[in-house]
Amino acid sequence: MQDDLIARAQAWLAEDPDPETRDELAKLIEAGDLTELAERFSGTLQFGTAGLRGELGAGPMRMNRTVVIRAAAGLAAHLKKQGHDNGLVVIGYDARHKSEDFARDTAAVMTGAGLRAAVLPRPLPTPVLAYAIRHLGAAAGVEVTASHNPPRDNGYKVYLGDGSQIVPPADIDIATEIAAVPSLTTVPRPTEGWETLDDSVLDAYLARTDAVLAPGSPRTARTVYTAMHGVGRDVLLAAFERAGFPAPALVAEQADPDPDFPTVAFPNPEEPGAMDLAFAKARETAPDLVIANDPDADRCAVAVKDGDEWRMLRGDEVGALLAAHLVNRGARGTFAESIVSSSLLGRIAEKANLPYEETLTGFKWIARVEGLRYGYEEALGYCVDPEGVRDKDGITAALLITELASVLKAEGRTLLDLLDDLAVEHGLHATDQLSVRVQDLSVIANAMRRLREQPPTELAGLAIIRAEDLTKGTDTLPPTDGLRYTLDGARVIVRPSGTEPKLKCYLEVVVPVAAHAGLPAARAKAADLLATIKRDLSAAAGI
Repeated sequence: MQDDLIARAQAWLAEDPDPETRDELAKLIEAGDLTELAERFSGTLQFGTAGLRGELGAGPMRMNRTVVIRAAAGLAAHLKKQGHDNGLVVIGYDARHKSEDFARDTAAVMTGAGLRAAVLPRPLPTPVLAYAIRHLGAAAGVEVTASHNPPRDNGYKVYLGDGSQIVPPADIDIATEIAAVPSLTTVPRPTEGWETLDDSVLDAYLARTDAVLAPGSPRTARTVYTAMHGVGRDVLLAAFERAGFPAPALVAEQADPDPDFPTVAFPNPEEPGAMDLAFAKARETAPDLVIANDPDADRCAVAVKDGDEWRMLRGDEVGALLAAHLVNRGARGTFAESIVSSSLLGRIAEKANLPYEETLTGFKWIARVEGLRYGYEEALGYCVDPEGVRDKDGITAALLITELASVLKAEGRTLLDLLDDLAVEHGLHATDQLSVRVQDLSVIANAMRRLREQPPTELAGLAIIRAEDLTKGTDTLPPTDGLRYTLDGARVIVRPSGTEPKLKCYLEVVVPVAAHAGLPAARAKAADLLATIKRDLSAAAGI
């Protein structure tokens, strides 16, 4: 067993094209570090509907050039099997460690396979890549990013020619083709032959961002903006300037791309402390709202002044605000969201006589909804221009929420005032999350098994009216690993995260409100219910 592990590590070392990971692996072999080697060679990073994502380092269980070259070869084989013999693959990348290397390797593999490859000119937001696929008529696209994961991670996200992320069975076929690559020596990798794009694609994307705003709408709201050490700043500033909004005040410490993300524990606006510098800037400049992108700028966070303090709006709150704004502007088409997002969107769509659909978690599903006009997910993802970008887009979402803030400002109102109106009109929809990050993935498996074998019959004193095991699918949803509980006035969904080692539980309670005067009591009731559901669910799951 020990000899086999060393032999596999040495075989990997022999074909690793990256001096850094070669050196790293050679030292582990030399030191005889069997624990670390076993962890890195315990399997392979699985290619799924989120593509690949993992910690950087040597070995098949890490993100590295060998893993990426194999993934690119598998994708190329899949595309050729689908009849795209001379198809174009457009490649984008963020500013994380190794992102540019992985993008260049992908371009080389595509070129060597007889496909055409085009690489975006520099690190740019993921939505620019999603836009470029359809704009250039590509057969597929690849974005090298780990989005809001920790600094040590990187990832590989694959899109098909419709501009949306892969879904089954494409992911399964690509994974099969990756597994069929015998060795790197069989993958041709020329040193030239692909195109590096100029700024014309970015210019076309920016021209398209104008389309999300209403002609002649107010553009007066003042913002503080943080790029969270990512790639959003220049594109967002250009979009805001084109639109005629006041230039955002930047959080200088987080404005430049930095793969080490030095000011945050996790570069995700939802994580505790991540917005502290933005709030400090807001206290200094007194803007109308604070906007944050995650590092690849496909997500958009919004914060507002609530009394004397600044607070982040939940993704569900921003999702409802954008929906109400689009309805008010006369938008037509289907409104869609994933099952883990607030049911308030369905109420808003129903009142406006608009079609509404629920999908599985992830924009790969939302983007495929027939006739989509607007889609969102509670994890700060919003698709406000599906004809331009069939994915979440933190730039256009930022424009649209700033337009809404400007419209309300002209009326002497705020985003919080509109949220109050929506609560009175549709009931107070309050959401929360119980999210458990684990080192050992068996903790998640055990919690799911426990809930399946001993399902709760009530939470917070509310009877569970319906318990669904989503692995079996429903009338409207394909199978997924998740549990959904419908309670009297509440809803709970439990699922393992698809991109991080987390168990995620999504909670929602709906409290009827007769008038604005009843909002404080309704909020207190909702907060109490959510806290109790969280406590009872933790106990039931053993977490």
